[in-house]
Amino acid sequence: MAKITAAEVNKLRKTTGAGMMDCKKALVEADGDFDKAIEILRKKGQKVAAKRADRDSSEGAAIAKVNSDSTSGVIISLNCETDFVAKNDSFVKLANDLADLALSHDSKDDFLAASFDGMTVADKLTEQTGVIGEKIEIGSFEKLSAPFVGSYIHAGNKIATLVGLSANVDGAAEAAKDVAMQAAAMNPIALNEEGVDQSVIEKEIEIAKDQLRQEGKPEAMLDNIAKGKLKRFFKDNTLVNQDFIKDSKQSVAQYVKSVNADLQVTGFKRVALG
Repeated sequence: MAKITAAEVNKLRKTTGAGMMDCKKALVEADGDFDKAIEILRKKGQKVAAKRADRDSSEGAAIAKVNSDSTSGVIISLNCETDFVAKNDSFVKLANDLADLALSHDSKDDFLAASFDGMTVADKLTEQTGVIGEKIEIGSFEKLSAPFVGSYIHAGNKIATLVGLSANVDGAAEAAKDVAMQAAAMNPIALNEEGVDQSVIEKEIEIAKDQLRQEGKPEAMLDNIAKGKLKRFFKDNTLVNQDFIKDSKQSVAQYVKSVNADLQVTGFKRVALG
């Protein structure tokens, strides 16, 4: 049997992130063969992943990244089972490293098939499932492109947002971050009225009419009053129409125009965990 040195164990630990004892056992089982030991640890991860496939992985880290010229951004969530793991520095670093890679891929499937640490992202997640002992997976994968893209990650990595602006002008970076913070805090359902699904609009009108009937309002008045309530719904729930959280005297759209008269919000993405 090959003699296993502490240096070999440490090298395997750094390569895989597995615990010292797991690395030593894998090297012993592989008779000192480093690549075989990695494969043994990966198979352990596959077994753990199969056992925990039906577990809920609603915790984790949501990470937003923007490319070097601020024209494209991505949000991924690296999901796990417990908040304890989600707060681990190594887990958060892995989420950030994966988000950096995700910037250069256009779909979740392409990203999962991409090379990372000498294996695919999908295989890395399986490996880390074995290392950590919890179900680890990519939950959300959201991309946004615009003339200027800004991002925001809420403390604790539970909410991440991207915001697109119509131009890269003076003040765009601060404006994009402010609006991204708005999206994180206020959770709008759409960018503007046009982005709200018709089924949501119809449901809100029916809710408004039911409330008005209970208040004893005449049937002939319901349509007009319900339309007024719908306008309020749009104001509260669409990003550009919401009151700006830093100055409620103006809407988000008005705030952006105060930075530059021609500036507009063109889109946003929001991912929340927990």
